[in-house]
Amino acid sequence: MGVLCVDAGTTMVKAVMFDHEGRELKVARQATVVHRREGGVSEQDMYAVWDAVVYTIRSVVHQVREPVEMLAFTGQGDGCWLVGADGRPTGHAVLWNDGRAADIVDRWDADGVLAEAFRINGTLGFAGTSGAIMKWLHENDRARLDASHKALFCDGWLFHRFTGEFAADQSDAASPFLDIRSRRYSPKLFELYDMPWVERLLPEVRDDSHRVGELRAEVATELRLRPGLPVVMAPFDIPATAIGIGAIDPAQACTILGTTLSTEMILTEPDTTGGPAGMTLPSGVNSTYVRSLAAMAGSEVISWGMHLIGLDNPNWLSDLAAATPPGAGGLFFHPYLSPAGERAPFRDPNARGSLLGLSFEHTRSHVARAILEGMSFVIRDCLDFGTTPVTELRLCGGGANSSFWCQLLADVTGVPTSRSVDAEIGAKGAFLTALVATGKEVAMQDTIASYVHTRDVFEPDPAAAHIYDELFGDFLEIKTSASMEWPRLARARARVLTEPKSAAVLNEEPFGE
Repeated sequence: MGVLCVDAGTTMVKAVMFDHEGRELKVARQATVVHRREGGVSEQDMYAVWDAVVYTIRSVVHQVREPVEMLAFTGQGDGCWLVGADGRPTGHAVLWNDGRAADIVDRWDADGVLAEAFRINGTLGFAGTSGAIMKWLHENDRARLDASHKALFCDGWLFHRFTGEFAADQSDAASPFLDIRSRRYSPKLFELYDMPWVERLLPEVRDDSHRVGELRAEVATELRLRPGLPVVMAPFDIPATAIGIGAIDPAQACTILGTTLSTEMILTEPDTTGGPAGMTLPSGVNSTYVRSLAAMAGSEVISWGMHLIGLDNPNWLSDLAAATPPGAGGLFFHPYLSPAGERAPFRDPNARGSLLGLSFEHTRSHVARAILEGMSFVIRDCLDFGTTPVTELRLCGGGANSSFWCQLLADVTGVPTSRSVDAEIGAKGAFLTALVATGKEVAMQDTIASYVHTRDVFEPDPAAAHIYDELFGDFLEIKTSASMEWPRLARARARVLTEPKSAAVLNEEPFGE
């Protein structure tokens, strides 16, 4: 008997069959399309995501032919996946990295709403939260809201497709309307955001003891699975990844080197003191919490860097970077490339990237190293925001395939980094959650001890760590200086976008194509 797990990420859907010892028997992957438009729009066709889920599940079932004992899943968080009373989408899903509501969030920030909400919610609002998106729709596309019955998340959309039930896991529901201590929707937050009408759109919140549903007969036929199969909705991908890699202790942290650079720390109690930043999420383990500081740009920065310097393989970026000593010849790269700006460990919709210090002496190797060092400094910036000292950083996501980057992160952060033997950590988190939720295992700590295994460990190099301590201070000071110009750059972009394009520009061929 096997456990079939799905991880519906932003750009890739994965299905994994695990055997009774937690080993990956088969993995199927299917890319999904993110539709981007001017104005910071980032959307997905909800049916296309479902089609990718069906394809990957059927691929695994066909190739392994292992009897499936249960189905578990996780997926991308935040965003807004609106459906009608019949469960059909009322339009595309608006994703977590959508930036159209940036002006609304700026308004909330100026009015003190974000800071006050953080004291209740533990999450600093940003444009990609369901609340900001629905506020934008209320002001700009009221018909879409009126036609919608529930505002789901990716996990909720899949759970409804599998079981016919409308629900949200606590981790999904946490932002932006949950009182993080009571783990219930907060009327005070509805009032703060001036959104009393939103309550009707919010799905039932499911806690750790109410994760399991039954697979509908018609969907079972589509997936080639048994009707009535237990279906387990795990926490969304950020806390699911912490579970899957075994980071459930406050001394441990993990970072997803994926579409977002998400650095996660474990809390026994919510901390809503200090400067508002990041997200506080129910972890799915023993009433603890995950403090997530998820930068807006991750693997897309790697892709951008590859195209910038003419590379076809991400491994070549690491190889180039390794050819240059620490410090990249004096280059500093700030990887704030998302059109939606940045959200962790600070929020600024105008944040933009920079590559400073260039001269004729610099080569592609210097640029490659600067890119990876800059992303590593962002992760350290997030780690330093936590109040509990971290003694171990566990790494996962596509970027963790680079041994060079794993070692670089150990040197930059000054703590050992490690990788799991598993390839699909989010799916592994869904697997572990399913074992506990269905009573196959009792305690998550013991379950992790039995099923999570470390592949390798990277110890900080003392000499390199000393260099990076100094360079990190420079990185922060340069960021502060550059941030003074971000509003000016935003005004410049606005002028360019409103100016009519000449015929030459309209007909211009892409450079180098």
